[in-house]
Amino acid sequence: METTDRLTELARRKIDWARWEQLIRRRGVTIDRPYGTRHPAHPSIIYPMDYGYVNGARGTDRENLDLFRGTARTGLAGAIMSADRRKGDRECKLLYDCSPEEIYLAHGFINFDRRLMEGVLLLRKPMADLWRDVGRAD
Repeated sequence: METTDRLTELARRKIDWARWEQLIRRRGVTIDRPYGTRHPAHPSIIYPMDYGYVNGARGTDRENLDLFRGTARTGLAGAIMSADRRKGDRECKLLYDCSPEEIYLAHGFINFDRRLMEGVLLLRKPMADLWRDVGRAD
């Protein structure tokens, strides 16, 4: 197994998925950038899905804990550990109620221009299981 894969797997195991999911359900989320909204500071960036934060939770950047919200009923499906080159910080972006397609979409959005931002996808369970859970896989 490659070093990057090992680190990704270690990080995935270290996340207390149930605790974060419970926090989301208890505190709720605020969607401040709905699907199709332009980024307030970078109008050429348009959000391909709902984006917001977990109410009352802070991320590693000391800002609100970011979250992509999808249209499936998958609960907390994963996270993207991102590095923002414009702000010079690293943070976690949770993937909540995201279908497999929406997970790919969020990951592609974060990694669209790696000179600006890039991220590593951490899934709570294997992608094949997510496809099966939403009833679209063989």
